[in-house]
Amino acid sequence: MSVEKARSNTSSASVNEIVPTSEEKRQQPAYDQAVRPETSVFVPPPFKWSSLWSAPVINPVNLKCATLPILNFRSQECINFHLAWLGFFVAFLSWFAFPPLIPEAIKVDLGLTTAQVGNSNITALCATLVIRLFVGPIVDRYGPRRVMSTLLVLGAIPSGLAGTVTNYHGLLVIRFFIGILGATFVPCLVWTTVFFDKNIVGTANALVGGWGNMGGGVTYAVMVSLYHALHTSAGMSQHVAWRAAFAVVPVPILLLTAVATMLLGTDCPSGPWSARHQTPATMAAVMNGHEIQLDRDEAALQAHKAQEKEAGNVSVQAVRDDDEYDAHGDAVVRKSELDVAVNEALTLKSALQIFLNPLTWLPAFMYATTFGFELAVDSNLANDYLKSHPDLGMLNAGYLASIFGFLNLFTRPLGGLFADVLYAKFGVKSKVHFTAALGLIQGILCIGFGQWLSVTEVPSLAGMTLFVVAIAFANEMANGANFSLVPHCNAYNNGVMSGLVGAFGNVGGICFALVWRFHPQPGVAWWISGIIATVVNAAMFFWPKPKN
Repeated sequence: MSVEKARSNTSSASVNEIVPTSEEKRQQPAYDQAVRPETSVFVPPPFKWSSLWSAPVINPVNLKCATLPILNFRSQECINFHLAWLGFFVAFLSWFAFPPLIPEAIKVDLGLTTAQVGNSNITALCATLVIRLFVGPIVDRYGPRRVMSTLLVLGAIPSGLAGTVTNYHGLLVIRFFIGILGATFVPCLVWTTVFFDKNIVGTANALVGGWGNMGGGVTYAVMVSLYHALHTSAGMSQHVAWRAAFAVVPVPILLLTAVATMLLGTDCPSGPWSARHQTPATMAAVMNGHEIQLDRDEAALQAHKAQEKEAGNVSVQAVRDDDEYDAHGDAVVRKSELDVAVNEALTLKSALQIFLNPLTWLPAFMYATTFGFELAVDSNLANDYLKSHPDLGMLNAGYLASIFGFLNLFTRPLGGLFADVLYAKFGVKSKVHFTAALGLIQGILCIGFGQWLSVTEVPSLAGMTLFVVAIAFANEMANGANFSLVPHCNAYNNGVMSGLVGAFGNVGGICFALVWRFHPQPGVAWWISGIIATVVNAAMFFWPKPKN
């Protein structure tokens, strides 16, 4: 792109205003060791346990963090990381609060049929699907911090009104609007993608996604325990206890987290979202032919800075054109669009490009079979335990079902970690193969589990739980690996990609929920779901793949 064209894109601001001066760049002692002067290529440091609490190492080109300082609470990267997963985590306290309370409390109180319960689960998934599609472009335009806090506040409103439900249709309405909270997944993943560099982004995304998803397991345990405490210990009637549970837990926590997100978080490495293009990476992208899209806030900021600052040239260090080289004889650096990409506002042109790009659908199809399946399992696992062992009761069935969600504490992060390790050694195609292989394993395990449940009159609790844990490992690791792949598929519209892939997770959730809805017999839904996962993930080995 010519300098003249870049000038026109900045709405009268000069190209030099796109990036900060050397005095404005973030200073980091590790720069001197991490950048080779003769090539100006940033070399990510090798992983050390001390990096978890040490000062972050910042890539001087895109200002992203190349380490994972999640225990260094003096760094903004650490604060944003924890706010990202916490926002998604607390969303589950309302989003998934109905399933554990339905079998014993809500179903009886409202006089629901099994089919109506299934319909309410599907309604919640449909709402999240639609909202995630819309939220993706909004995140690219306004940034993840503001979108996260807004979703939490909007979701708290129907959560507070859950106690007003008196019939089936009211339940559908409330569950639809509470489904807004499922969209917090999008700003959660975009936030870490914005702050963490390509060498560590898979692990960062998997950690926030996994710890956030752990909210599904926590919700089962918390809501069931709270309901029983209110119903038995506090002496509330069944009618009152489940309604009070919503007011006691989800609403205040959602609002407090929204306030903390706004007060403590930051938008991007450059500061406010309107300054996200002010990095050397943006200049490098412009010089490589990328056409930046400045929104109104950015254009106003650039014009204001242009008036206040004296004109001057800004030098940007060029990155070598080599695909890779051995730094100091041991570290391999790969060239990727992720090195320079910044979230751009969605246009009709970019929307068409995204829709027609086969890479868009690669992680989307796989996520539909993995996260979609997880959603269906979270909504139905307690009932499946009760079908095989009616004497368990809702409380114990809820605790056993919560294992599937609790395992996200480390299963999903493991998927992202292994994906980053494979990427460093073999490139981005290894992320695709790894994710698809995990989806295949999930499918095969589900087929085996479903067949066992179908032919066994009274399956053992130990055997059921062992199968559930094995399936959770494959399923949740695949989810983590998937979102280490997403940034590679469309680096400049990560919000749109995260929203679309997340929405396809809900598409899968609806499909699998329908399988459970129409095949309530023990085991049948499991083996049908396994066949779907096996076929789709096998096809992904032959799908077009990102180059870097």
